[in-house]
Amino acid sequence: MVFLARFALLIQPLALLPWLASPAHAYTALSDHFLKAVPSGGDDFDIENGKLLAPLLIPRVPGTPGQAAAQSHLVNFFRAELPKWSIEWSNSTGKTPVTGNREIPFQNLLFKREPPWVTEGQSNLLTLVAHYDSKISPEGFIGATDSAVPCAILMHVARSIDGFVTEMYSQMNATEAGSAPLDMGVQILFLDGEEAFKDWTETDSLYGARALADAWETSYHPAGSFYRNPLDQISMFVLLDLLGSANPTIKSPFLPTHWAYRAMADIEQRMRRLNLLESTPDGAFLPDAEKAVGNFNKGMVEDDHIPFMRRGVPILHIIATPFPDVWHTMADDGEHLDLPTVRDWARITTAFALEWLDLMRVEPKGGV
Repeated sequence: MVFLARFALLIQPLALLPWLASPAHAYTALSDHFLKAVPSGGDDFDIENGKLLAPLLIPRVPGTPGQAAAQSHLVNFFRAELPKWSIEWSNSTGKTPVTGNREIPFQNLLFKREPPWVTEGQSNLLTLVAHYDSKISPEGFIGATDSAVPCAILMHVARSIDGFVTEMYSQMNATEAGSAPLDMGVQILFLDGEEAFKDWTETDSLYGARALADAWETSYHPAGSFYRNPLDQISMFVLLDLLGSANPTIKSPFLPTHWAYRAMADIEQRMRRLNLLESTPDGAFLPDAEKAVGNFNKGMVEDDHIPFMRRGVPILHIIATPFPDVWHTMADDGEHLDLPTVRDWARITTAFALEWLDLMRVEPKGGV
């Protein structure tokens, strides 16, 4: 498929989008002191032996042993290092243009950390997302930027925020537990079947995302729950894709969530001023902070957010456009990654999650 197959002019009147143009909760920027404490992941992103990334630098086609190995890597990491996170599988099957009548399994992996006192449908959830499958062709395709690196970044984010989340919940349990707007949690979705098997169409793409959005739309919480269904619980759907090449440009396609884009762009700018980032790009990763209102109707890249966006979920799409030069080629492998850029994305995304979850209240003390 070509780039234009995924660049759709899906222009919708903003009045039809039930998103918020500003945060629904208090949003306190991290201090410089806290930003300096945000880790980069270091050797965990090494392409040969890195604990997070290296095991994902293999073909991960749905229904193959390579994908099963990637699933084991993700599940074993959370079980061993993040035991307070719940683990859920969301399974479906589907027919593809290249497999005839044979049903292909699609297996989304969902990891979630909520306040320990909440009941079903009570917490609002920052939702961090990447697809973990890889293309069926060319044979042996790895997809380092697409999307092994985004998956490894989200593992790093989960590990980096977990201790602060635990401390925040401990503090809240004594004073603020049970107030739904303050009952913030985080979930990480590793989605399956994002890639087309033949040509990108509405039916040959986004297999796992479409199945999950469909299921969540009709998975109603008990009567009296603060949120109607799992879709309503998503405070922001932050999708990472095509990250890891040097000199990325991330555009801001959605006016209703531009405030969240600006928050991430501000994190990048502040980290660069503090000399916390390693890469030396030609320009900012996130250059659209001051984008004019009249420029928000030009279209967007189709990706796993589409089934959720169509159901009113607020979206922050962090995808490099133009796509990396290695996109959908055999060169999208570990050797062609720019590791300083990878580690910078790990820092920026972690800081964004810390801010979103209002973790300044548990800012680390002392030196960093």
